[in-house]
Amino acid sequence: MDWECVIGLEIHAQLATKSKIFSGASTAYGAEPNTQACAVDLGLPGVLPVLNREVVRMAAKFGLAIGAHVAERSVFARKNYFYPDLPKGYQISQYELPVVEGGHLDIELEDGETRRIGVTRAHLEEDAGKSLHEDFHGMTGVDLNRAGTPLLEIVSEPELCSAREAVAYMKKMHSLVRYLEICDGNMQEGSFRCDANVSVRPKGQKEFGTRAELKNLNSFRFVERAIDFEIERQIAVIEGGGEVVQETRLYDADKGETRPMRSKEEANDYRYFPDPDLLPVELDRGFVEEVRKTLPELPGEKMERFVTHYGLSRYDAGALTASREMGDFYEAVVKASDGDPKLAANWVMGDLSAFLNKHGKEITESPVSAEMLGGMLKRIVDNTISGKIAKDVFEAMWNGEGDADTVIESKGLKQITDTGAIEGIIEQVIADNPKQVEQYRAGKDKVMGFFVGQVMKASKGKANPQQVNELLKAKLG
Repeated sequence: MDWECVIGLEIHAQLATKSKIFSGASTAYGAEPNTQACAVDLGLPGVLPVLNREVVRMAAKFGLAIGAHVAERSVFARKNYFYPDLPKGYQISQYELPVVEGGHLDIELEDGETRRIGVTRAHLEEDAGKSLHEDFHGMTGVDLNRAGTPLLEIVSEPELCSAREAVAYMKKMHSLVRYLEICDGNMQEGSFRCDANVSVRPKGQKEFGTRAELKNLNSFRFVERAIDFEIERQIAVIEGGGEVVQETRLYDADKGETRPMRSKEEANDYRYFPDPDLLPVELDRGFVEEVRKTLPELPGEKMERFVTHYGLSRYDAGALTASREMGDFYEAVVKASDGDPKLAANWVMGDLSAFLNKHGKEITESPVSAEMLGGMLKRIVDNTISGKIAKDVFEAMWNGEGDADTVIESKGLKQITDTGAIEGIIEQVIADNPKQVEQYRAGKDKVMGFFVGQVMKASKGKANPQQVNELLKAKLG
């Protein structure tokens, strides 16, 4: 039987506020356990939550960016469950009336196809604390620093058809929340993670199969592997005569498999009801329009502009706009280099990205600034240095030896463009290699590469390659 899968993602984006959603406690990462949980976060008797205005602004900004409806009235509810890292015995979330409804996100697949994925809703909620098991033999430690941290839960329509599509959607959403500056997207710190609802059904069947929810996936690689495993597991269960059970499962990265965590709860299990300590959130159109004015150029818009304005391929434009910082850096390089968009793209996506990856740095931490890289590209364009020499110049700049002009001058790397000087080197190379001269003149054109290499070696890489090729052909001819 042919099977197809149906996937929906629930992405949890931690909003980039300095304080929590209902208290003034800090959201800074890395503090000692239980040092950033105040009386409100702990749910002590007599305390009352106070809504952080900034989280509402960020949620509205997100809603506008995906073409959603930002609700004039939304309501916070209590989601009741009992777990050690939930001090109050309930989580404050939104249920029937979320702040953002509808919207969509367009994703580009590997074959170039663009698919529009619907967003059901995005609602505000507080995060729970964290249970720690590794350092406590036979016990569980509880760190409540995260309790009350503001989250925006973004729920997709069940319209994703493969693990790769799910990853493409998640990456696009990751890029968007960083562009909007509402989430830092740090997956290692838990600022951006997702739950995946996965089910399978016979191809052509309209009814959904029984779904399993895969919890707390915090890397793109894990999302793809977990979903692929779960699809195969469910198909094997059904083809083996069994039935898929609705449940919550965890992904074990070491074993590359999912395992049961608990039976999947339904909404009525949580006994949702409006939180009596919080008034409904009412937004007037003036507030929403003020938020709209703060929207930046979005990733899709920037990509289209890079294609039309700079003449880049859609692939290059997509790579350069994957993050707001990368796009801004690239445009600064183009400006500093007096405008060679393709050359700038090659260096930003190539050598610069390779050095950043090698040294574990973000583009905002690059020792080579956009202005320095643009200055070096100007020296390639005006033939002061060759592309090969530029690699040595770039490495020297990375190591803190100054800008391109300083490095070129101090290391004597200026390209030889004097025809007479190059001719002298060529004549010496021809005289030293009579056998290869005979081969070339006998029709073995590939020997030309040997001569070019010898001339470049003799000039220590400084001879202009184009001139070398032209003069060699003339001399050998």
